[in-house]
Amino acid sequence: MARIIAPMRLEDRLVPISEVPAARTGWDRALSVAVVLTLAVAIWLRFETASALWLDEALTVDIAREPLSQIAALLRHDGAPPLYYYLLHFWMELFGQGNLAVRSLAGVIGTVNLPLAWLTGHRVGSRSWVPASTSSDEQAVRAERGRTTAWAVTLLLAMSPFAVYYDTEARMYALAILLGTLTVLSLTSLLARPSISRALALAAITSASLYTHYWALYSCAVLGVGLLYCAWRGPYREACRYGVAALLLAAVSFVPWVPTLVFQARHTGTPWAAPAQLSAVIFTITQFAGGDSDFGRGLAVVFFFLAVLALFGTSIGRWLVVLDLRTRPGVRALGVGVVATLVLGILGGRIDGSTFADRYASFLLFPALVALGYGLTAIGDRRARLGLLAVALLFGFLAAVPNVYISRTGAGQVGAAIAARAHSGDVVAYCPDQLGPAVSRVLQGRFDEITFPRDARPEIVDWVNYLKVVGAASPRKFVKRVESLAGTGGSVFYVWAPGYNGYGSKCQTILHDLISWPAHRYKVVLETLKSDTPFEIYEGSTLDSFTPR
Repeated sequence: MARIIAPMRLEDRLVPISEVPAARTGWDRALSVAVVLTLAVAIWLRFETASALWLDEALTVDIAREPLSQIAALLRHDGAPPLYYYLLHFWMELFGQGNLAVRSLAGVIGTVNLPLAWLTGHRVGSRSWVPASTSSDEQAVRAERGRTTAWAVTLLLAMSPFAVYYDTEARMYALAILLGTLTVLSLTSLLARPSISRALALAAITSASLYTHYWALYSCAVLGVGLLYCAWRGPYREACRYGVAALLLAAVSFVPWVPTLVFQARHTGTPWAAPAQLSAVIFTITQFAGGDSDFGRGLAVVFFFLAVLALFGTSIGRWLVVLDLRTRPGVRALGVGVVATLVLGILGGRIDGSTFADRYASFLLFPALVALGYGLTAIGDRRARLGLLAVALLFGFLAAVPNVYISRTGAGQVGAAIAARAHSGDVVAYCPDQLGPAVSRVLQGRFDEITFPRDARPEIVDWVNYLKVVGAASPRKFVKRVESLAGTGGSVFYVWAPGYNGYGSKCQTILHDLISWPAHRYKVVLETLKSDTPFEIYEGSTLDSFTPR
């Protein structure tokens, strides 16, 4: 006779430890060695990459190395909040401005995040904020669930291709990932024991998030709605009221920066791309798994399976899992929060005309991973849990390793080619100016450099009214300015690329006018083709030279 399951809500539980066969000491020792090796490799990956700095990284470094008094003014024309730039400024004071030095700040932040991930995962897995009964079986099950989630989320984060990539980038996204972890940790602490000190900790973390990246506004909005609902009804009203007060305090701390935010929203935005579609919600999850690589897609399949287990799966035996469509309470709020923030951010971008890039969702990586790690607790058999986790870690490792040697930009090749051929008095011209920061970093100011459309130095890209400035700029006037700088005896090296938003054929027009310059010979020196990397578009360009006849 078929087994009939009574139509009642199934207990969200793991198989009690007593039902799991005792592991052999040798097996436990081998497992511990494997975990240590995995973490060691993960930390190494966070400090190893051969690529030159691409546009955003070079621009971040150029702003952060300026005097502290000027950073806020420069960011007004850039479009970002200031916290990471100030941190990077002091970091460079200590360790210098080399590629490894400026990227190591993100690597250190990513490494610090790993033990915090374990602690947070354990709290979420054991649901430490829910009072435990005196039953020894329940306490054992919750302890096992907490350990499973803790190690799963720590190892998933350690081998996350997304985290590895942004932990090797001189940008604020490693900090955003860390703040996502701290937010979940702070919330679980507040739910477990409401207090003013824990509310102040949440306020500080939220304020730091707002000063790190503006996408924190969307996550704070979703969190605020959830806390308001919780404060109105539910078993954690006192804790949620503290949480609402914490968010209000964080909002007050952000007020001094609001005038800059308003100016940036009106005049900078994201002129390099169009607003995203709602399909970006699914796209983001696949990017969390490793992008469009084969191994990244394999990891994405594992992620979606774990997501189903996390939200709906309940173990009723070592090998049997049933799906409860009313969802499991452990990570229901996390799953809703991640999806709601993505939807709100994308819709907000469509309203204000800004685009979406997967890195903006860095705050959501840890909440998503801790939910996926919790999904393993729906599998009753320990060996099955370890096997599925091992598959996820293998896919993650294979998707993350290419980050060591894949180039994110052709700036290194272009800069080396110019340095090998150019002499004092030669001119380097850029179209668009977005190619300037990365290449000029390689050239280190040894030549006269000029950018289109603003006829400016290449270290800083001014994003204020960008498309309007591009539309009004004259390629012919720019060519005359280049000719004036070069004179009759200087060579011109033209770094350019087609296809940038708003430029049309202006960069090609500049090339055509330079080719028709009778005093110089024309030669194509180098072409670095655009190709897809897991998370960024390869920054390709063409280098042409014009030497005196």
